[in-house]
Amino acid sequence: MSGKLSIGGLQVSPPVVLAPMAGITDGPYRQLCHSYGGGLYVSEMVTSRALVERNVDTVQMVQPAPGVTPRSVQLYGVDPFYVGEAVRYLVGEGLVDHVDLNFGCPVPKVTRKGGGAALPYKRPLLRAVLRAAVGAAGDVPVTMKTRKGIDNAHLTYLDAGQIAQDEGVAAIALHARTAEQHYSGVADWAAIGELKARVSIPVLGNGDIWTAADALAMVAQTGCDGVVVGRGCLGRPWLFRDLDLAFRGEVVDTVVPLGFVREVWRRHAALMADEYGEPKGCRELRKHASWYLKGYPVGSALRHSLGMVSTLAELDDLLAVLDPTGLPTADATTTPRGRQGSPRRVTLPEGWLDDPFDETCLACEDDAELAVSGG
Repeated sequence: MSGKLSIGGLQVSPPVVLAPMAGITDGPYRQLCHSYGGGLYVSEMVTSRALVERNVDTVQMVQPAPGVTPRSVQLYGVDPFYVGEAVRYLVGEGLVDHVDLNFGCPVPKVTRKGGGAALPYKRPLLRAVLRAAVGAAGDVPVTMKTRKGIDNAHLTYLDAGQIAQDEGVAAIALHARTAEQHYSGVADWAAIGELKARVSIPVLGNGDIWTAADALAMVAQTGCDGVVVGRGCLGRPWLFRDLDLAFRGEVVDTVVPLGFVREVWRRHAALMADEYGEPKGCRELRKHASWYLKGYPVGSALRHSLGMVSTLAELDDLLAVLDPTGLPTADATTTPRGRQGSPRRVTLPEGWLDDPFDETCLACEDDAELAVSGG
């Protein structure tokens, strides 16, 4: 099994990519994950139009995280012009070594504009966006992430893979669910194998990788060239250490005592405070508390308090109460984390499904591009 992934001129080892997650994969979290192993650590999704118009928050989001290389940014866009200009800005300013394009987001505010997982259904628009991005990127590799399709009646991933290959995209990642599924059910790993058999560019598999063993199993079952890890690393940034070991054929010990979690949590807090200042950093850290504690024997009152910290001193006092010898339940590392929910109807522009080869959508409406970044 190869421990390397070639994306254009980039050599990624191990062949592991951190999936962009809104409000989670900010600079501090990418730094934390990167400290445990190699791979490609992609930014939160940023909106191409907001970047072109130099929105202050968006420009800040694409600043490289200290020490994290290769530098990677994920763009969202539905208009070939704005996507191309956003890539041109990132490359021209020397901010990236890699650009990823989001065609997998299933949330209504994205798909109702024809973006995210909705866009690949319009084959000419997908081709135009990819062509604009690759043309603007020069030697910087462009990849794309997509889903199987809108729903089981409107699958797009095989056509999307062929279009991506035709337009010079360096690799394609497939989240093996439809947009209708959101994060529910089980990922269809067989679809990843089908895409791998269809195209010659590298294929990365995404969906239901909770442990390093899952990653190895996906590669073995599908033949994919690498894996994309999202929800599996929530509260477990050391998963990238496990993945590094696993792809080198070494033994992985998945049982982590609470004392180790405590140390990681405190490092995360320090990075957040450095990035945002202590008050905001502590507030932003709160969402991670339930993930860090998942499966550990910690009472509800202490869990609640840790999810409401306002200062680093307060966090230190609460972490000191945790039993450093505490161990997680047997299934803590193998059960789903983060969003799950149920299937839901995909919100689309009126008439979007009428003709997948309609070229009129190439002339995007003024409000088709989201004005905000971060998903």
